[in-house]
Amino acid sequence: MSSLLEIQGLEVAYGPSQVLFGLDLAMQQGEAATLLGRNGMGKTTTLRAICGLEPVKAGSIRFMGEEIAGWRPDRIGRAGIALVPEGRQCFPNLTVDEHLVAFFANRRRHTQPWTPARVYELFPRLAERKKNLGNQLSGGEQQMLAIGRALVTNPCLLILDEATEGLAPLIRDEIWACLAHLRGEGQSVLVIDKYVEKLIALADRHTIIERGQMVWRGSSAELAADHGIWHRYLGI
Repeated sequence: MSSLLEIQGLEVAYGPSQVLFGLDLAMQQGEAATLLGRNGMGKTTTLRAICGLEPVKAGSIRFMGEEIAGWRPDRIGRAGIALVPEGRQCFPNLTVDEHLVAFFANRRRHTQPWTPARVYELFPRLAERKKNLGNQLSGGEQQMLAIGRALVTNPCLLILDEATEGLAPLIRDEIWACLAHLRGEGQSVLVIDKYVEKLIALADRHTIIERGQMVWRGSSAELAADHGIWHRYLGI
């Protein structure tokens, strides 16, 4: 597999407070990968830096072989990275259908692109709510919409920040099934979530960060075999 994302020596600070200290992370084309760690360790900051939402103090972010640190978020999105943000951030005054139509793009001219119709097949619940406004949806429906909104940009890399946070168990299962389906189709995915067992079943490799630095990286088999890592770095 070819390299998709390579982060080396990444440093990010909020004013005088530094959050990331020389972080390294890598994933390959077609992989599902995770970023793990306790709350406040820099996971979301890492994703925001990848997407151009936080300025990079030092280090490199290469996507498909091209340096993207310092690019504007819209340029990074057009290059093929889509973020499903923590908190979903659906537009309250747009309908489900308007969300999907507004974000649809097939810049890489896929023969079977993600379209609003395909999203409705993936999430039939959204098809039933297609005329509802964003603020008329449940939390689970908003998460489905946020994933669908990202998919219709037809990204090379789909990033999910807290993929199932605050969702009811049945809805969480539906989101995990969706991610497994996407992985089966070869979609590259980078996920933050707290359900380690589900992530082990989903992903190829995992990176754990502690106080803004990478402290462990390995495969699902390695993570599953060493519960000491869970207790040491994940509080499980």
